[in-house]
Amino acid sequence: MTGAPLTVRRVLPAVLLALAATGCGEGDATEPDGTAAASCAYMVTYADRTYLGTAGTDFTVGKKLGTATVPECDDTPNDPEGAVPEGKVTAYAVEGTDPAVAIAVGDTPAEATLMKVR
Repeated sequence: MTGAPLTVRRVLPAVLLALAATGCGEGDATEPDGTAAASCAYMVTYADRTYLGTAGTDFTVGKKLGTATVPECDDTPNDPEGAVPEGKVTAYAVEGTDPAVAIAVGDTPAEATLMKVR
């Protein structure tokens, strides 16, 4: 990455929200507004650590670290269209933060989401 560091403020990207909504809701679990509750949290693994998505936090994307794994989501085993297969996403450092504490993940630095170790 060249030029000035990229500072981003992101909520989970629409793709990640769609992931949680498509087949990752538990049939009997509902939110207070009556909608299905998603039971697959947005998680990734990188360097033998598990990270959870963190929305609404300012951070600066650093250098590319490698590839993180998005685990399979299949909490609706009776719905073959509901399963989301394991995926891969680029992991980036977060300026001023040890990767053992937090990383950013996304297809590009501008689309990166902050992830904190679980």
